[in-house]
Amino acid sequence: MSGVEETRDGVSLINLDQPLVEGASKRDLVDYLDRVSDRILPQLRDRPLSVIRSLRGQAPFMQKNLPKYTPEWVRRVPVWAEASQREVSYALCDDRRTLLWFANQRAVEYHPTLARADHLDRPTHLVLDLDPPEGDSFPAAVAAALLVRQALGDSGLAGVAKTSGAKGVHVFVPVTPDADAEQMAAATRALAARAERLDPALATTAFIREDRGGRVFVDSTRAGGATVVAAYSPRLRPGLPVSFPVDWADLPDVTPADFTVRTVPALVAERDPWLDLTPPQPLPPDLVEEGRTIPIARVQAMHEGKRRARARRQAG
Repeated sequence: MSGVEETRDGVSLINLDQPLVEGASKRDLVDYLDRVSDRILPQLRDRPLSVIRSLRGQAPFMQKNLPKYTPEWVRRVPVWAEASQREVSYALCDDRRTLLWFANQRAVEYHPTLARADHLDRPTHLVLDLDPPEGDSFPAAVAAALLVRQALGDSGLAGVAKTSGAKGVHVFVPVTPDADAEQMAAATRALAARAERLDPALATTAFIREDRGGRVFVDSTRAGGATVVAAYSPRLRPGLPVSFPVDWADLPDVTPADFTVRTVPALVAERDPWLDLTPPQPLPPDLVEEGRTIPIARVQAMHEGKRRARARRQAG
């Protein structure tokens, strides 16, 4: 019944039996995050955190700025937001207590920054997000991820893969701290372009959806201050699927539905698959230089959108 309360690690948990999404309750979320806290916390620690919350009677929303009622013991870091021209107080989810507090707030998804709070100009990973077209298209995302893997290998780099928890795949590449955010962003654009060139019938870097023609979008925009959903984070979808690390050899044989809040705790009980990351690697200079010649996808798309709008107006 609604209103059930219990306390874990000093955090009062309420309304645990309320439905959260189709096929899962708030209790399912809390129990899952508690059981995998030793796995997900290393992905969140020291990184400014955005969460997607799902409150009863409201549309889901992404929360960056901590609300005023946040307990004092929740660590936080101020970050200047250029877009909104204000300082945002981000949480640092460093311990089980904070994670449980977020779960009690119905925070379902956990999106940390790619850089740590003490070096926000030095992302620790570059990320390519493989976003397939609508429909049962996860196999296409896998095929595009394998293109990215080939492009990485051809560039002298190695990466690891995880399901996005939705319909796509994320490829993470650990990078040494000598590369700054601008170099990382340039290298990400170059890798996306190299993957696209390997099979332009399958993969595209077209940011504008109508230009993708049913191909997998190789998204190079997860750079700089961007966030990416953490490994082991639930996703706000029926049954609460989970973003989960998968070995390259196994990737063609899995589906996103294999990894949910109910199945993942047993899968990580003995080992942490995300710890098998390749060690940080220096960025090849030629990759960075190539990327600097490639326009930033979002900026290019904005200008193209304006150009098309003008053309439509002139055409009457």
